[in-house]
Amino acid sequence: MTDIRDDLTTRAAYVSDASIYRRLPEAIAEPRGVDEIRELLALARARGWPVISRGGGTSVAGNAIGDGLVIDTSRHFNRILSIDPEAMTAIIEPGVICDQLRAAASEFGLTYGPDPSTHSRCTIGGMVANNACGSHSVAWGTSADNLVSLTVMLADGRDVELRRGGTSDPAITRRLTGIRDQHLATLRTELGQFPRQVSGYGVHHLLAENGFDAAKAFAGTEGTCGIITRLTVRLVRKPAHTALAVLGFEDAIAAATAAPTLRVPGVYTIEGMGSDLVEALQTRPGRQTSGSELPRGGGWLYCEVGADTLEAAEAVARGLPSLVPEGVVDSIIVVEPAPAQRLWAIREAGAGIVTRLPDGGEAWPGWEDSAVPPVRLGEYLRDLYDLLHELHLTGIPFGHFGEGCVHIRISFDFSDAAGVAAYRTFVERAAELVHRYGGSVSGEHGDGRARSELLSRIYSPDALQAFSEFKRVFDPDGVFNPGVLVDPEPVDQGIRPGPGARNLELTPVHALSRDGGSFSSAVNRCVGVGACRSDEGAMCPSFHVTGDEVHSTRGRARVLAEMLRGESIPEGWKSKDALEALDLCLSCKACATECPVNVDMATYKAEFLHHHYGQGLRSFLGRNRRPMAQFTMGWLPWLMRITEKVPFAFRAINLLVSFGPVETLTKRLGGIEPRRRMISFAPRPLTAWFRRRSAGRRPDEAIDGRETVVLWPDTFTNYSSDAPGRAAVEVLEAMGYRVVMPTANVCCGLTWHSTGQLDITRKVLRNTLDVIEPLLEAGYPIIGLEPSCTVMLQDEILEMLPDDPRARRVTELTTTLGAFAARHLDRDRPWPFGELSTEAGPAAAVCQVHCHQKSMHGYGPELRVLEKLGVDAAVVSGGCCGLAGNWGFEPGHYEVSQALAERELFPMVRAAADDTIVLADGFSCRTQIVQGTGAEGVHLAQVLRAALPAEHPVR
Repeated sequence: MTDIRDDLTTRAAYVSDASIYRRLPEAIAEPRGVDEIRELLALARARGWPVISRGGGTSVAGNAIGDGLVIDTSRHFNRILSIDPEAMTAIIEPGVICDQLRAAASEFGLTYGPDPSTHSRCTIGGMVANNACGSHSVAWGTSADNLVSLTVMLADGRDVELRRGGTSDPAITRRLTGIRDQHLATLRTELGQFPRQVSGYGVHHLLAENGFDAAKAFAGTEGTCGIITRLTVRLVRKPAHTALAVLGFEDAIAAATAAPTLRVPGVYTIEGMGSDLVEALQTRPGRQTSGSELPRGGGWLYCEVGADTLEAAEAVARGLPSLVPEGVVDSIIVVEPAPAQRLWAIREAGAGIVTRLPDGGEAWPGWEDSAVPPVRLGEYLRDLYDLLHELHLTGIPFGHFGEGCVHIRISFDFSDAAGVAAYRTFVERAAELVHRYGGSVSGEHGDGRARSELLSRIYSPDALQAFSEFKRVFDPDGVFNPGVLVDPEPVDQGIRPGPGARNLELTPVHALSRDGGSFSSAVNRCVGVGACRSDEGAMCPSFHVTGDEVHSTRGRARVLAEMLRGESIPEGWKSKDALEALDLCLSCKACATECPVNVDMATYKAEFLHHHYGQGLRSFLGRNRRPMAQFTMGWLPWLMRITEKVPFAFRAINLLVSFGPVETLTKRLGGIEPRRRMISFAPRPLTAWFRRRSAGRRPDEAIDGRETVVLWPDTFTNYSSDAPGRAAVEVLEAMGYRVVMPTANVCCGLTWHSTGQLDITRKVLRNTLDVIEPLLEAGYPIIGLEPSCTVMLQDEILEMLPDDPRARRVTELTTTLGAFAARHLDRDRPWPFGELSTEAGPAAAVCQVHCHQKSMHGYGPELRVLEKLGVDAAVVSGGCCGLAGNWGFEPGHYEVSQALAERELFPMVRAAADDTIVLADGFSCRTQIVQGTGAEGVHLAQVLRAALPAEHPVR
């Protein structure tokens, strides 16, 4: 039988989905097959637990949470069993990710039609359960429309196949026939009136004219009738060529009004959004220029056109503006994939982006995806805006305008009972509004806990009776997902960010400037859209390896939120459950930019460790004793600095630790992972080399009028890997700059920060600012070589010392060598470097981008420089190398560390030709590469140095 996980860490990670609701489950199970699910249902019956099915957990209506047994099929029960390209169908298990099936089907020129914005992490079982749709529903319909058959398991362990024409159980088929016949008029007049009417049960699919399709009727039951164990889904032919027309309108209402006009042959999407979504996006780090590609306007429609030829697709796209001659302000037509993807990224990020309004205020789902007949959308949207204004609320609409569906997150205030009451007032009035336009309270996400109570406002008592009878056919004892759809829970019951959610508050060390200094607000940034569960991008490394919800950014945020709430996790900052959830966080900072709402788990982890262990002697001798590895690695800069004062100490240490027993003892004493090899030391520090090299030179920059730059001697470059530093000095001088270094010891405090020793971090940073103050006053550029240290100076220093103006000056002056070299190119300065080549042709490089650099400032400048050097660069796309500084040296992390590297980094390095450059600017990355493959990685500075002609003078 599958393991039952009833530890508090796991239960807390599953406490919510992407909704505003909170339910603490009794246990979590991740079955591998049908037999295990049957055993789990027997266990649930024995213990009196309700059963909740869960896929990717991206439900925004509270469909995938509950206080019983959560059965998560996403981790193990996720095989594609077969694809039939002739029949254009696929047989799959429920945990298959949407993009997983789309990728597999693409081999045959096919795809799976439904594609919600969470397509990179939502499961198809969950999509069918909610009757999800996505942007291409104009052409390919809902999940129900693409369902051929499915097998479900009932509470007593029976398997039932549902298909067009009935079910495999004659008794169930007879009862479904009775429901249809008893409510015939209601099914024909109230249900199935427009494509996005997915609220309630799809009982209208039982009508004779709809083929008595029991499978389609089961779609959208939201886990309330049984557990889906197998699906046969329809695949569709992908258009051979596509073009994207983006039409600009005066505002979102004008766009919504025009949308139905564009439902013409060849148009696959009609997606809409307003300028307020773009404004919200531009407040995100690194997204300040987002939206610049859009045509003029205050509202836009994205119309993707498909055809057999590119010319035909482009012709249809160019003709779309003429269909609404009075409304289109501007338009652009895109046929190339790259710019089209950049435009789509704006729209697809909407689900996460709009959880933060442009002014920084919070916005929440609840009234998330209402829908009306498309021809009524403009009127409905205008009235919805009026209702928001009347109740002093703000929201950002976007969605599937061609289908009449609007997504919106609204500025509800759940901090007190009055705010919760105002929420109820709004959703009740909004339900009445949508009913007035013949609409549905849900257009694709299901009703869940957010809207089930509202069904009585849009459906007749007879329709509600039909729903109740339908559920009892499959679930007579109410085992599955109680409180949803039938016998609904109140819409204002158990709201996660509601009153009582912020019991534990503190004055954090970090400024948390984007969250008003509140750790609670920072943690509650996470709204659960689950981008951290996607294989796309670099977030979240440990989840990529384990597939465990606890190890996702969302799971960790949920555990921290429970800790702050103080109900399920009452120990606060001393919580072992929160510590466990954070243990496999590599502090890579990918979430700080890739998460749609910029959850920064690396910062939250540092803050938690600071309070959990305490500081100074208390952290060494107290009850919550800090692991020795955090002392050893955290205080590494200080240890190296002390050792430097002993003559020949570095050479002696290198010699001693090269002897196996000494290395083993050293690692044991330092609490270091025994399978790691010790790092070595440079024979002498970079700063000592630089002082000797500069001896006798006048410090006056007026010698030859050269501009002065500061090369930052970070701990790792200074004491362990000095070759990049020496190369950087020669490279910068060859470029025509005078190079200086700080005159005394400096440190960014990185190792103390990543281990949560924040008091010493601030002290180290203040000391550093004292040392470099003259350089800051002079305004010299500061060039960092170690990416993690550079990010500390570019970003973290402001969060640690927000009131020190020198800190802001550091962030303004600090840059990477690659960015500095790229700016040198832009200034049209002399370029002393030649092109690198081998006997076989242009030089090739495998580039491992340091996770901090990739997540915070990108690798574009470095790629420009490599292109200028004639280097064919292949970038490792897997994100963090897996070592992550001190994290990879701590016991218990080795297996995950190696598994991360084996995803892409190690295979690419091993497969590279002998003369391929292995480029890794991060010391951790180079350490991981050499310890895992034997290959010696080099820094960009060394690549530039190798490109200097032999006769080029180096000062």
